[in-house]
Amino acid sequence: MLEKLREIEKRYEELERLLSDPDVIGDYNGYKKYGKEHSDIADIVRTYREYDSARVQLDENRELLKDGDEELRALAKEEITQLQAHMQNLEDKLKVLLLPRDPNDERNAFLEIRAGTGGEEAALFAADLFRMYARYAERCGWKVEVVSTSQSGGMGGFKEIVLLVEWKGAYGLLKYESGVHRVQRVPVTEAQGRIHTSAVTVAVLPEAEEVEVDIDPNDLRIDVYRSTGHGGQSVNTTDSAVRITHLPTGLVVTCQDEKSQHKNRAKAMKVLRARLLDQIRAEQDASISETRKMQVGSGDRSERIRTYNFPQGRVTDHRVNLTLYNLEDILDGAIQPFIDTLITHYQAESLKADTQ
Repeated sequence: MLEKLREIEKRYEELERLLSDPDVIGDYNGYKKYGKEHSDIADIVRTYREYDSARVQLDENRELLKDGDEELRALAKEEITQLQAHMQNLEDKLKVLLLPRDPNDERNAFLEIRAGTGGEEAALFAADLFRMYARYAERCGWKVEVVSTSQSGGMGGFKEIVLLVEWKGAYGLLKYESGVHRVQRVPVTEAQGRIHTSAVTVAVLPEAEEVEVDIDPNDLRIDVYRSTGHGGQSVNTTDSAVRITHLPTGLVVTCQDEKSQHKNRAKAMKVLRARLLDQIRAEQDASISETRKMQVGSGDRSERIRTYNFPQGRVTDHRVNLTLYNLEDILDGAIQPFIDTLITHYQAESLKADTQ
């Protein structure tokens, strides 16, 4: 590992020289490329240099143990213990930093929330999850845009809602939210007071750049129609809603939330591009865990990553066996403990696989 770190430090120093080279500075694409590489390894180099400095201090304190001054030896022993603990922490951090990175982690993220088993109650919980993620994004200072919605009945639930979360790194933090979220509670429509179990599926996709997904306009069928549901005076008066069908794959994206047909079309193309990128990644690696099929399963109650139990006020993530008893706070966006635990868990799994 140390040899690899020294090579990375050498490359970092080379990049610093390149970024101060007038010829590189004058080349926008080249400067951008080298700048990104420099930024990507900066944290590794900083941590390695801190580790190397601690190693030097450790050697110096070991030399002090040979000194005849008893008080000086006692101080050296104390510092050696502290330095060894510090170096172990830095070593653990370096192992994580050296793990292969998902190139999509720093992208914006699409969240697709769909009601599964449970009818109207599932649709209402889809609305709860929408609010949970919107509040979490608000706490983080991120921008959230509703791309499309399909409402259910008149109780405020959603059959489906698609969000775009705009922040560099949103996908890396939110990708483990993908899967079936199960809710256990007494529905507002339940007269007997019985607890029902419903399910909502969440799929998290990285936003794709136009250059990554080449879409032939001839492969698209674009239909326009009048919006339905909420939307003000333009509803049912103008053909502003857009449905885009990608003929080679059969993927269909609809968007009707904007009054402008052009805005709806632009939003629908963003979603289509993200779904096509997800499909391409899945075809490149059939075992990739972020594919939609792996993420959301069938939407059945029995397939779940997390359970929200209202009678007991608890939320349990079944992948990491983490249970918290602050359900109301969690639904108000306090999901950081789950995100942190999941990231740590999957990093540990990657480290384990890397050493085998």
